[in-house]
Amino acid sequence: MPSESFIELNGRRFAYLDFRGDGPVLLALHGHFGRSRIFAPMGAELAERYRVIALDQRAHGLSDSGGDLTPAAYVADVAAFLRALDLGPVAVLGHSMGGAVAYHLAASHPDLVSALIVVDMTVLNTEPETRPVLDVSRWPRRYASRERLEQHLTAHVPNVSYFLDSAMQFDDGWGFLFDLTDMMASQKALIGDFTSVWNSSHQPALLIRGSESFILMRPTADRMVESRPETDLVVFPGCGHWLYAEAPERFGAEIRRFLDSL
Repeated sequence: MPSESFIELNGRRFAYLDFRGDGPVLLALHGHFGRSRIFAPMGAELAERYRVIALDQRAHGLSDSGGDLTPAAYVADVAAFLRALDLGPVAVLGHSMGGAVAYHLAASHPDLVSALIVVDMTVLNTEPETRPVLDVSRWPRRYASRERLEQHLTAHVPNVSYFLDSAMQFDDGWGFLFDLTDMMASQKALIGDFTSVWNSSHQPALLIRGSESFILMRPTADRMVESRPETDLVVFPGCGHWLYAEAPERFGAEIRRFLDSL
């Protein structure tokens, strides 16, 4: 079982899971609305050969909310985290928004990143390529029961279990660990074309795409591979955006294969 720990970085408290595996470190970064424990199956799968550490990014999970929610702020957090634990350079994996944080980190802090794994995240995070913002501005802050919360999710999102990982009971009802206003601000701050950032890093990279993804379109994935040396593309047929949960055994195998090749 992973151990959950807390660390203070630049006056903010962050939570993280350490799966305590043997071997080199793989840092895992979740996407918007997520938290570190989504990587539990991968952490267990890789534990014999790698030590997976998963961070609750700012405004997510059990880490402090509010403040600057720009990509630069997320990157600064991860850089400070790696330095505080004296971990760099390490392989960094990011899903969705976490993938964008990972490739921004690789570009701006190459001394901390030895390899890059981007899971179903685009560099063209704009309409009409994708829908970069899930509008949660009118979602209720609290629900009378977990069942009511789950009913709401079923009507509004394609993957209920992902959001339920951040659901909990508070004194005034059921809600989410993340703040809805924070999520709107963070999503809007990530809108843009980040091709130049992607192309400015040079570590070996693995790009993973679900064939049914609504985030990373195939032409964009092909351009990302063609424009950046040492980048491989793997497509998971029949999988969508949350492919690590849809095909966990293949996901773990692909990550292991890539890391073993380094």
